[in-house]
Amino acid sequence: MPWNLHTIGRVSQAEKQPGKQSMKRRTVLKGLAASLACPLIAPAWAAPFRRVRPGDTGWPTARDWEQLKTQVGGNLVKPADLFSACAAGATDADCAAATKEIGNPYFIGDQAGGTQVSGWLNAWSPKPSAYAVAAHGADDVAAAVNFARDHKLRLAVKGGGHSYQGTSSAPDSLLIWTRPMHAITLHEAFVPKGSDNAPVRAVTIEAGAMWGDVYDAVTTKAHRYVQGGGCMTVGVAGLIQSGGFGSFSKRYGTAASNLLQAEMVTADGKLRTVNARRDADLFWGLKGGGGGSLGVVTKVTLRIHDLPDRFGFVGCKISARTPEDYRRLLARFVDFYAGNLFNPHWGEGITFGENILDISMVSQGLSTEEARAIWKPFLDWIAQDPAFSATPQISTDNAFSYWDVQAMRRSGSHVVMFDDRPGADPAHGWWNGDEEQVGMFLYGYDSLWLPKSLLEPGARSRLVDSLVEASRRMIIRLHFNKGLAGGTPEAIAAARDTATNPKVMEAFCLAIIATGGAPRYPGLTPPGDGAKAASDARSVDQATAILRAIAPDAGSYVSESNFFNADWRREFWGDNYPRLMAVKAKYDPDGLFTVHHGVGSEAWSDDGFTRL
Repeated sequence: MPWNLHTIGRVSQAEKQPGKQSMKRRTVLKGLAASLACPLIAPAWAAPFRRVRPGDTGWPTARDWEQLKTQVGGNLVKPADLFSACAAGATDADCAAATKEIGNPYFIGDQAGGTQVSGWLNAWSPKPSAYAVAAHGADDVAAAVNFARDHKLRLAVKGGGHSYQGTSSAPDSLLIWTRPMHAITLHEAFVPKGSDNAPVRAVTIEAGAMWGDVYDAVTTKAHRYVQGGGCMTVGVAGLIQSGGFGSFSKRYGTAASNLLQAEMVTADGKLRTVNARRDADLFWGLKGGGGGSLGVVTKVTLRIHDLPDRFGFVGCKISARTPEDYRRLLARFVDFYAGNLFNPHWGEGITFGENILDISMVSQGLSTEEARAIWKPFLDWIAQDPAFSATPQISTDNAFSYWDVQAMRRSGSHVVMFDDRPGADPAHGWWNGDEEQVGMFLYGYDSLWLPKSLLEPGARSRLVDSLVEASRRMIIRLHFNKGLAGGTPEAIAAARDTATNPKVMEAFCLAIIATGGAPRYPGLTPPGDGAKAASDARSVDQATAILRAIAPDAGSYVSESNFFNADWRREFWGDNYPRLMAVKAKYDPDGLFTVHHGVGSEAWSDDGFTRL
């Protein structure tokens, strides 16, 4: 809460009592010193400030916009609703042409007004910006930043457009859209500017690239590994700024912890090259401090690693006959995980449903024979008990083929969906497991890290009981790769030097509790499931509360979190938040970059237009 000068100057009767006044004064002064050491973006006594909207006095004139358009090489556009062709008065043919690609995340990402989810119940709905700069380079980004600052505009930034909390969508704003910036360059010997470190292999990626592009360049073609996200259509820059977990994070850490250097434009319009030696505080803040709060990233350079020989998959959907059998099944799996899978080889996770345990895990560095030997005791136990039915699948393949979309296309694989639009990049595809998320309208969503202490023998029954009870309210998914406990010491040490909540280092997984329904983009007829949506949202809250009871201080992952989380500063960043606020105050003192539940956003109204 901001300090108020009037409150500070007020002295209560208790403070006037002998022996108490000096102690109280020291307490107040210590609090004030702490506040000034990490100042808020807009202290309570700051002058009122409101950004302008179309129609307001001060909104840029047509001539102003033309000048910006010239400055950015003609790359100024007016975004439209993704499915405006389906609005009232549109022809059926126009709407059919637009909705044909509603399940294609590449199509959605290729539109300036596109968002990968179609909104959140009682939270936000996609609304396009008034104008967008389709940035082709850092100069375009700087021009847009300066224009927004000088004209008091609401500024939004979008790369992949995957923000569940709607931070890449802001009506009446100027959007900086980095999608056209997607060059990828590999380095055999990279040294950050100003550094005397030994050269390392690295890859430099422009901010608009997606992880599928990066994996194609680094893994499929160069037979190396770079730590990115699990979803191939997620934007590179946004993932890094939010922390960034991939399937194999227990081995290679987060995307943020692999960041060597970044180029970005700050609120003063300056292009900065930041690393551990140059603007080191800002560099640290980019590593997990949340997207869209500290500036506009234009380019990142990440460490690349040797590729293991094999990546693998284990799939097994197990049905239990009764609730009692289901609890036995979960207890057995928790024991099995703690003893055999709680290590850097295993990632991804399991889903808990109505008497169903759905296993979908990946491995790195293990042969098929080694993977089968590890799982044999658990699967034998399942096969010998008539209370369960299962069809396990265990396989591995050459690691360099893991993201080879073109090879999968040629083989007729159904593991990946393909972008089949005319002229589309043949390497563009997305996992079929991500299909339901494309365009989804969220009813409820929450996450929390579960601490490794719950895997101790004396705590496992409490974990199992909570998972059983919570899964009766809503489907629960545990992502083992999104908790770094059990990972390599190197991965954990590197993640400690990021802004991500330190709780992740002690967590064995991230529990995600979420649900949603059919797309509700503006222009589409909304489905008639309002009562179900509200009921499901309550069920998400109930299931989350059950898990929070066994992990009350667990923390939550900023990219996959509750829009309505009132304790977001502590849950997203823990003890790192004051340091992030100091970075914000230094590089963006006027709060040009404001997003929902971003660093410093508590100083602004919910729509980001009015300083509180």
